[in-house]
Order: sequence, then structure tokens, then C-alpha cells
Amino acid sequence: MTIKESDFRKIDLNLLIAFAVLFREQSVSLAADKLHLGQPAVSGSLARLREMFDDPLFIRSGHRMQPTARATELHTELMPLLEQLQSALFQQAEFNPARAKATVTIGMTDWVEMWLMPRLVPALREHAPGVRLNVVGSDPFTDAQRLEGGDLDMAISVANQSARWMERELLTSMEFVTLWHPAQLQLEAPLSAEVYAAQQHVLVSYREAASSHIDTLLAKQGLKREISYTTPHFSALPGLLSHMPTLATVPQGLCENWQQIWGLQSSPVPLEMAPFDVALLWHQRHNSDAALMWVRGFIKRLVD
Repeated sequence: MTIKESDFRKIDLNLLIAFAVLFREQSVSLAADKLHLGQPAVSGSLARLREMFDDPLFIRSGHRMQPTARATELHTELMPLLEQLQSALFQQAEFNPARAKATVTIGMTDWVEMWLMPRLVPALREHAPGVRLNVVGSDPFTDAQRLEGGDLDMAISVANQSARWMERELLTSMEFVTLWHPAQLQLEAPLSAEVYAAQQHVLVSYREAASSHIDTLLAKQGLKREISYTTPHFSALPGLLSHMPTLATVPQGLCENWQQIWGLQSSPVPLEMAPFDVALLWHQRHNSDAALMWVRGFIKRLVD
């Protein structure tokens, strides 16, 4: 049904409340007391109601004002609507994770998904089986735009840009770690900067860049590395390392799992690299979304 704005020009919500109280009390004086208004004000509201509905609405009978058939009909129709409106305006819905049905769309890179989702999905299924996560591939360069445009409900991101509308909650800080396969490279950890630079490298780049901050740091020491392969997918790296004599520098969150599954060896990056932050991002318009805010808190507690 399409709302016709012109139909509501004469409607004052306070009049409908006065009508409901008059119907219940069947007395102008008692209604005035309940509404904390003077009797003249309630009498004026009744006059406007009669004009609006073109009906007397209440007929005096003894000490009471009896509702007309039209008033009874209006009361039957209006009360459920007023109760629903009151609930929508003043009662914030309680979120029961065990019973809730909701879908939350979260943007993240593939490495974040590999790091977090094996823990998050089973835990969420246990505590909120009706809440479904819809993971969408994203990158730090587009997260803000997609959050503002509504493509994402939330992002788990290393993006550090800010906007007035953006909410940000730190999940964790991580170091970078360098990995290789011992069947392909016989190296001793920890690597020196010279040994690190002398090897071939695979690079993850979201913008098809041929270098990264690591190359800048190496250049300051008069060193240069050779990048033999670039990809936008961290998930491609373990297989490549298993078949190529090359190094990959990845977020620490991937290290333990990949070492166990793929038999990789690791070393700290032999450069002065600051840890990076992984944060939850969302638009302020979602602060009243009970399901989204519960998922936000659940992820935070899980990572902590």
C-alpha cells in the first residue's frame, strides 16, 4: 500500500491519543486528568476529532459519554496501530541470539576469512544458529565506500581511513611473518635482511602494484628483492611455496595454521616493520541494529 501524504495533513497524533483516552474513560474530566491537561484543552481536542471524523463520537448519557458506532469502529481499528507505533518508537527490541533470524553481510579479504572464520562460524552456530554470515570479498581501499553505499553491513579490515559516519573497533594488532617451504629453500631462521633480499618473493597486491612498503624499507638499507609472482589472493601462497623456491611475507594470523598443514618454516621479517591493526568497521546508521551490534560484540569477544 502506498501512503498518500495528503490524507494525513489534518491528522495530529495527539488527537488520536486523546480519542483513545476519552474512549477508555468516557469522561472529559477523567481524560484530562490522565493526559495531564486542562478540561478546556481536552474539550478542544474532542471538537477537532468530531470535525475530523464528521461524527459526534461521544454522546453524553448521565455522567458518562457513550461512544457512537463510528467511535467504536475507530477504536477497534486504531488501538492495535497505536500500540504497534508505541512499541516501534519507544521499546527497543531485545535481541535473543538463540532465537534470532538475521543475515549480516561482512566484507573482508581472503586472509581475514582464513584466519577468523574457522573459529567464528562454529561458535556462531552454537550461540546463534539463526544468524547467517554473508562474507563478501573486499579490500582496504574500497571498504569505506562499500560501507557508506550499503553494500556491506560491516567490514573486518586493515583500512585506517576515517569518516565522520564511520565506527571503528580494534580487534587485534599483528606482525608480519616470512614463510617458505624447507623442501624448496634450505634457510635458517631468523633470516638476515641480506638473506631475505637475496631470495625470490611472491607478493599479494590488491591494486596490481609491483612493490610494497617492504621494498621501501629494503631500499633504505641499500637492498633490493626480486618479486617473481604477484596475486590478489593470500590463499594461493601455500601451494606456490610448496612448489617454488620463494618467500612469502604474510600476516601472523596465518602462520600457525599454514605451518601445521603445509609444513612451512617461518622467520620474523628482518626489517623494522610496525604491527598493523585489524578492526571492525561499520556505519553509524547501524548502531541501533540489535543483530549487527550483537555480532560485533561476539566477534570482539572471540578474538580477545
